[in-house]
Amino acid sequence: MENFNMDESKDDVLREELFSTQVKAGRRTYFFDVKETRTNERYITITESKKKFDNEKGKFIYEKHKLFLYKEDFEKFVKGITDAVTFVETGVKPEIPEIKEEGEEYSSSYKDIEFEDLGDK
Repeated sequence: MENFNMDESKDDVLREELFSTQVKAGRRTYFFDVKETRTNERYITITESKKKFDNEKGKFIYEKHKLFLYKEDFEKFVKGITDAVTFVETGVKPEIPEIKEEGEEYSSSYKDIEFEDLGDK
């Protein structure tokens, strides 16, 4: 009964976890799983599992959403989430420098992007 927001190959779903931990938060549970690619590169899947009542089936189901985080993005991801948590806790916006290097996408201009603008590519 899994409901994923992205297409996954059976290979991704069946990969054995090298490490797994979970965080329970009300009706949601977050799973942090470390897996390995065929080329032995480690990555993290973050899964949000939310308990919902399905009126049609008359029972509770678990809606799941996955995020794949690769090693080359860990530092940027941690910086982004740390900045967001700091703002939530303090109300102070952290300094986010413009990065002008080719291929870098992290900048203070992110606030002007809407999810609807991203579209399906």
